[in-house]
Amino acid sequence: MPTKRLLVLLLLGTPIAVIGFFMGTGYGAFWLYNGLVCVASVLDWLTLPKRKDLELRRVLPEQSDIGQSFLVEVEMTNRSGQTVSYVLMDDLPHSFAEAGPISGRMESGESRIAYQTRGCERGNYSFAWLYLRWSGKIGLWYRQSRFSFPQTIKIYPDLSQVRGYLNSLQESLIVDGKKILRRAKAGSEFHAIREYVPDDDPRTINWSASARSRRLMTNQYRPEHGKVITILVDCGRLMGVEQNNQSRLDQSLESALTLAAVALRQGDQVAFLAYSHEIKTYIPPGRGMGHLHTILEATYDLSHDFVEADPAKALEFMHRQQKRRSLMVLFSDMENYLVEDLLASYLWKMRRSHLFLLLSQADPLLHEWTRVPVENSRLAYIKSVAQRFQLDRRAFQQKMTGAGIQVLDVPADQLTLTVINAYLEIKAREAL
Repeated sequence: MPTKRLLVLLLLGTPIAVIGFFMGTGYGAFWLYNGLVCVASVLDWLTLPKRKDLELRRVLPEQSDIGQSFLVEVEMTNRSGQTVSYVLMDDLPHSFAEAGPISGRMESGESRIAYQTRGCERGNYSFAWLYLRWSGKIGLWYRQSRFSFPQTIKIYPDLSQVRGYLNSLQESLIVDGKKILRRAKAGSEFHAIREYVPDDDPRTINWSASARSRRLMTNQYRPEHGKVITILVDCGRLMGVEQNNQSRLDQSLESALTLAAVALRQGDQVAFLAYSHEIKTYIPPGRGMGHLHTILEATYDLSHDFVEADPAKALEFMHRQQKRRSLMVLFSDMENYLVEDLLASYLWKMRRSHLFLLLSQADPLLHEWTRVPVENSRLAYIKSVAQRFQLDRRAFQQKMTGAGIQVLDVPADQLTLTVINAYLEIKAREAL
């Protein structure tokens, strides 16, 4: 393909021919100039490096977190014996941040270039082709070709909260700068002996250890290990609604993985179920931090379906699978709780053998409409409808609370903090 330099040279032949015409040598100047351009073009074409002289290899990480930038390197081998000017474009998946064309000069031998991009959606993505356009010494022609180098990368949910907890050895867990409730004295299982502090219960003082160390020592207890936590995540239509550039499913999945990490670190077993109108993924209960990787590998590419979710089918499935008493934490939308007729009956049937915690992300738009000043009849109607929806949500919460089922309707940015606090409080009360 011709370069811009060749096109410019051809256009310059027109004024040269015009000047030669006025000087009486028009045809001679025209043929001389174009002949020189033609000779240079042929020489450039013959010396242009062939595709077999070039080789490209992409170096890609195996995984990355959603929204986090990562480095992609391209190793280039030039066996043509000459310096090559190039423009490189990678075949990025559609949901990745565009890196743009990369231009430079490729010396003879091996060289390496790098660029940064990021995945904006969870899932497993493929990188197929590398597109290269290069020119020779004179720069009148360039070749363009694509190099096949298939690779895949996994884009995981944002695991910063999970890593923040796993790296913390504090008695009080900190998430997003907020202290999470953790009552170290709660529980009946002996954990350790430590030095007494003024806030400790005097009934837990260990007099034998105090006599040996000549310091006041106290027993430290913790809730019993080995409980079963079952996490259910709704993947229906309503979970695809975006808030603050993040879908409800993404937010719920990140909170669910953080809860799984906390529960596994506490010594409990964790099961995971994803559903929409059918069961999408089920992971039986397991323990240990290695089980967190199993859950992550099975759920990182979950996507919402364009159908209504069926939580009753998910509970029916869990009723058959989970015979042992467990804490069932359901991440869904309040509208699904309100319109699903069979859900309440399954909750009532299973509440004696399982402990339930229902979670929903509050709708900020609905909250804003309930506070809008009434200036005309249209705003009055919208505000009354929004308040009606809010009353329905509160009525459902009160009904479930009366049946011993905890329902939390919280803003999306407080979902993780709320669910971990609720779990640790249940553990501290030994309600499970």
